[in-house]
Amino acid sequence: MVPANVGAVFEQALATDPGAEALVTRSGRWTYEELDDRCARAAGALRSLGVGAGDVVAASLPNDLDVVLSFHAAMRVGAVWVGVNRNLAPPEKEYILGDSGASFVLGDDLDEWHAACDAADPVHGRDVDPFVPAGLAYTSGTTGRPKAAVHSQHNLLLPGAALVASRGYGPALRKGDCFPLTILNLQVLTTLLVAQAGGTSILMDRIDAEGVAEWIRRERVTTWNGPPALLHSLVEHEAVSPDDLASLDEVWTGGGDCPESLRERFQARFGQQVHATYGLSEAPTVVAIDPRDGEHRPGASGLPLPHLDVRIVDDEICVGPVADGPWAGAYRTMLEYLGKPEATAETLAGGILHTGDVGDLDDDGYLTVRDRKSLVVIRGGANVYPAEVERVLSTAPGVAACAVLGIPDERLGERVVAVVERRPGEEPDLDAVREHCLAELAKYKVPERFLVVDRLARNAMGKIERSGLRDLFA
Repeated sequence: MVPANVGAVFEQALATDPGAEALVTRSGRWTYEELDDRCARAAGALRSLGVGAGDVVAASLPNDLDVVLSFHAAMRVGAVWVGVNRNLAPPEKEYILGDSGASFVLGDDLDEWHAACDAADPVHGRDVDPFVPAGLAYTSGTTGRPKAAVHSQHNLLLPGAALVASRGYGPALRKGDCFPLTILNLQVLTTLLVAQAGGTSILMDRIDAEGVAEWIRRERVTTWNGPPALLHSLVEHEAVSPDDLASLDEVWTGGGDCPESLRERFQARFGQQVHATYGLSEAPTVVAIDPRDGEHRPGASGLPLPHLDVRIVDDEICVGPVADGPWAGAYRTMLEYLGKPEATAETLAGGILHTGDVGDLDDDGYLTVRDRKSLVVIRGGANVYPAEVERVLSTAPGVAACAVLGIPDERLGERVVAVVERRPGEEPDLDAVREHCLAELAKYKVPERFLVVDRLARNAMGKIERSGLRDLFA
């Protein structure tokens, strides 16, 4: 049901149709036979460069062949892979590299890497333990510093197996993805998923409406996942016609982060239902999704995948393994938060994953996310964690305290804004504050609006009262 490990994920396709197209990127096309050989040689290259089991391999690469090879190569030698988003500011990249303990980094200079791949003996990695640490997914929390959810190869393979089985995917699947593969969840949803169907993974190198439409039209993409902001752009862009998206039979997007009005406009223009999803890095990736040929319920995020038991505990969404049926016991939670035993114990209390999100399940099993305890802002499909932004903003000139939040936006889902408490006798220079943030944070995380107040309300414990702050931006 689930491949033994990532090194075995191409085995079924290699046995049935090794000449089938496996991967398409801006730089070329590869069959399953060709991709398997390249992954094996990339693994040999890592080994020749001194990378072995348990070492951390970091990759900060664009959506092209090398980001795929770096991941599969790391899996085949038993290493731990971590993606570093290319849009992050230098201090953010430095933190991830230091916290992860990365001993090997792939970035823009790939000449030595390519030479090593060309000269390497292949490594297939069929004997790697699938239950030890294999991937790090950086997410944030109350500390303002990202923390790494640690996953095994088994858990990275499992969502693909469940999606292929429950959605009836086969060799006709041509799955297009425009999100960066430096996000671990995207490695899960591209070649790891698609290979289990024997289909084709198409990595897009553009995230603008015309570029995505061109990829979909040219490559006859059948399943595509995009953020609400891009759905909005596709609907609004006059140069994009319904014929451009005619090959699609599935469109996914984030559940509660996509306004129902936008779903309706997309379906009216392109004739495609937008399937809601709910997921998180700690799962990893998709937890629930609208049925492929079923209804979408307004405000809901679909039905849980078949290998997951999603339950509501004291209003919180929790995730564990199903107790019976063909998927019984298949799911295992993330292994830990790297180097954070207290956060791990809290999140995995009782042997289930506590998501920190508030929600409910209806009588038919549809999941609705009511609120996010973590206060994460979903801006254009990208997660912005207020605590991380507040850590930087609070050190800006003239800022005594601050609260970062999201306000609704039809195109982006949410926009990042901030309420700033001025230092006594000082008036913050907002241009200087913005530049301070830009020096430390990716541009999409920097607040687009600042509201300066004399004092932020606080509770008896001295914590800032967030209720009512959103109303200030009405």
